[in-house]
Amino acid sequence: MNDTKYLLAYTIPLSSIIGLQVGGVWSFTTVLYAFGLIPLWEAFLEPDQSKLSEEKIKNRLSNRFFDLMLYFNLIIVFAILIFGIKHLTTQTLGTYEKVGLVLSFGIVLGTNGINVAHELGHRKTKWERFLAKVLLMPAFYMHFYIEHNFGHHLNVGTPSDPATSKKNQSVFSFWFTSITGQIKNAIRIQKNLLKNKKVRFFSIYNDFFYYQIFQLAFLISIYIFFSFQGVFFSLCIALVGILLLETINYIEHYGLSRQSRGSRYERVSPMHSWNSNHAIGRLVLYELTRHSDHHHRASKKYQILESIEKSPQLPYGYTTSMLIALFPPLWFKLMNNRIPNT
Repeated sequence: MNDTKYLLAYTIPLSSIIGLQVGGVWSFTTVLYAFGLIPLWEAFLEPDQSKLSEEKIKNRLSNRFFDLMLYFNLIIVFAILIFGIKHLTTQTLGTYEKVGLVLSFGIVLGTNGINVAHELGHRKTKWERFLAKVLLMPAFYMHFYIEHNFGHHLNVGTPSDPATSKKNQSVFSFWFTSITGQIKNAIRIQKNLLKNKKVRFFSIYNDFFYYQIFQLAFLISIYIFFSFQGVFFSLCIALVGILLLETINYIEHYGLSRQSRGSRYERVSPMHSWNSNHAIGRLVLYELTRHSDHHHRASKKYQILESIEKSPQLPYGYTTSMLIALFPPLWFKLMNNRIPNT
């Protein structure tokens, strides 16, 4: 299959549009697609560990198609959120329909919003990093840009990283420690960045403050157009997107740790992230599942990320792994013996 296979990433938002238009039990279309059909689909496909040739890498880096695919998600995500919240606040819907649509829109925000923001946040151009922050805004998670780029990639696999889940830590516990820890870390990192510039924390150079202002302005806009009910649905959708992100964080580094070398830790290596070569998850999540290579070189664009054989391998794709993680005893039984050096 040629590079247009990455268009599969748009099937998540497409499924939410189907749910919105048809209604009824179809409101859960995205949920059933992401956590039902995709795991079933991947069960019949062999993981792809093939390597890209130098020519293929060069062609993919010069092909604007891959970048345009990312940029188009801004239109997709905001359009679905706006029309989705309007639908939720103006139409007569059953409670189960509202739940299904909130879950569906939250999954879109997590996969095509936060996940794409993660990819763009590692880019070298300022305007692409700006787009990343815009995509994080409706999730009220703009601090993720600071903590992920200046904290997580530096501290992954150490006790200082709230986004690294510990062995035998449940995903539910991780949700709390990761969310609160990343906020605290973002504030601490912002203080240090300003201190290095010899600027006070309470200043116009504090990006963390601007992020809160932008997020508040977004929420006020939702209130103006859709009242308190719109604000409620917006916050619920954001929570689903955040929990989706944090569940992904949970499986990406579960139980993996870097060895202490005196006052320092060993260098980050492909051994400190779980890799997955399951085809559908790779395409839907813009190769996020090849996380070992991403941490090996964070600036590497998604279309040229490769499988690193020596990295620890997830036995199942991301969506299947996320489902299993919701049952901690089953997750521990599946994963604990696979953790290297334990």
